[in-house]
Amino acid sequence: MCSGAARFTMTDDGVAPGLWLIGLGPGDLDHITERARRVARGCSKRYLEGYTAVLPSAEEEKLESVVGPWERLMRDGVESPENMLDEARESAVALLVVGDPMQATTHIDLEERCAEEGIGFQVIPGLTATALAVSLSGLQSYRFGRQVTIPFSDGDYLPTSPFEMICRNKEAGMHTLALLDLDPTGMGLESPRPMTPGEAVDHLVRMNERSGGFEESVEEWDGLLLSDLGTEEESVVSGSMRSISKIERGHVHALIIAAEFSGMEAEAFERRRLTKDTTG
Repeated sequence: MCSGAARFTMTDDGVAPGLWLIGLGPGDLDHITERARRVARGCSKRYLEGYTAVLPSAEEEKLESVVGPWERLMRDGVESPENMLDEARESAVALLVVGDPMQATTHIDLEERCAEEGIGFQVIPGLTATALAVSLSGLQSYRFGRQVTIPFSDGDYLPTSPFEMICRNKEAGMHTLALLDLDPTGMGLESPRPMTPGEAVDHLVRMNERSGGFEESVEEWDGLLLSDLGTEEESVVSGSMRSISKIERGHVHALIIAAEFSGMEAEAFERRRLTKDTTG
């Protein structure tokens, strides 16, 4: 890892002291790399970061058999990581992250903290749901604009900036990958409760109303719903936002809001078209 933090690798005696950020992949632990597995097992302490992404419960139950004993670390333990960094000064500490460790700004901040304090720091990347979403959508990767997150509202407060970015992408002929929020409280202290497709579409409709209105009805936009990527329950379906909002199956979701299709994209979209069997 090219950074100001002390560099280190595996040694003949095991894993060198420091903080190791280890990507677990998007959901199914079969996606974890052999290097990630080996380093995690070699660490003295393992924490599972539990608020920016979630493992399916069945995979979480298997985690100890894959990497060894672990403890859950929520937002306060990651954003105020003094205890974890103190441990990493003397021993190898793994922070296990679903997906890729450096997708969250909180984890990027850990690199800076380690650099300032002279603590070893290393990242072992993992396969991300965002990469899977683009690959499985059938749409061209170069036609995606800036990614957004659709957040839960907090009372009357509902930011419109994600919707405005979606509109700018559409106007530029670019698709938008939208991740759905996992935490209604916004505090990152409790087990996540992923946003449902119905909630996501409702939030987009409300954002449209608050931002001054888009000429086209949001519920008529074409899009894809990508559910539980990287797991055995993985599902990718296409249709209007209205039809997607009625889907009740699945746990963790992402949306792709489509712009105008080019080339063979329209055919790929139709092959994934929703049927009655996919809404329940």
